[in-house]
Amino acid sequence: MISSISAPASTLPTKFQTWPATGRPTGWFTPPVGEAAATFYRENGFVVIEDALDKGEVNALNEETVRLCRNATGGIGGIEPASEDESDLEVLQRILCLHFPHKLSDLMHQTLSQRHIVDTLTSAVGPDVKCMQSMLFVKAAGKPGQAWHQDEDYIPTRDRSLIGAWIALDDATIENGCLWIIPGSQKPGILWKQEWHADRRFDCALEARDFPYTEKDEVPVEVKKGSVVFFNGYTLHRSLPNTAKTGFRRALVNHYMSASSFLPWQVPKQESMAKADYRDIVMVAGRDPYAYKGTEDLAKAWVRPTGQGGCVDWTTKEKLAYQE
Repeated sequence: MISSISAPASTLPTKFQTWPATGRPTGWFTPPVGEAAATFYRENGFVVIEDALDKGEVNALNEETVRLCRNATGGIGGIEPASEDESDLEVLQRILCLHFPHKLSDLMHQTLSQRHIVDTLTSAVGPDVKCMQSMLFVKAAGKPGQAWHQDEDYIPTRDRSLIGAWIALDDATIENGCLWIIPGSQKPGILWKQEWHADRRFDCALEARDFPYTEKDEVPVEVKKGSVVFFNGYTLHRSLPNTAKTGFRRALVNHYMSASSFLPWQVPKQESMAKADYRDIVMVAGRDPYAYKGTEDLAKAWVRPTGQGGCVDWTTKEKLAYQE
């Protein structure tokens, strides 16, 4: 389990039931980011940077979340624009996760390169970093979690440099569905088999199976809002449902990688897979060695299914049934 480091008990939040009484968990750092945080990330496959975003930044992103979820322009696939009669609370409660919010929001696009995030990325990945995806989780009370998975199941890099930056827009607790991570699970460099879970606790994404870890190896990552959890693309992680009676567990999650690597995210139309390089990217640090290829505008904002109306395999389009 994660052990503790010293910190005054009077300064610690009380809602994080897994935090030691005498200090924060090991692997929780504050800016400026130093070599110790990068070393912890390389060894454990994740690291937490507290106070990376200030209160004003968090509040602005939460206000922007409401605006996006109302979908006034109709630019988000999978949901209809909210009516004027629907309250902000009702609008937020209908969405689990919005993919590619940075395509519709200048603020969320700017947050891709927030200074403390970039400092951590360059320490963990290298001087040249690009972003290819953003996801906005709203996760109201009662919404499901996501089963065990590795992000490189979905976003393949050639150099294993994929890294997620999970920005907490609410305090994330066990009760409201915080992340759970298996420290060190990135080390084998294996993408474990995925199968349908049929478990109502989780959304429509498949579950990683047959890995050599048990529940004793997983740790909850309870964090304050404004914290950013960074995790490797091969790190096994999941979240459980939001079992709180009210409220949300909002998080903006951006994915990055080394700009030195190709990104074979989509099957190329007129070239071999060996040359596949997805170019709908945003540079956040350093230089782009492949700038001569230009960039494209490919991804569109869409809402992830919660499973309430049934699930369909994202690749085969096969219907997936929950075990009742």
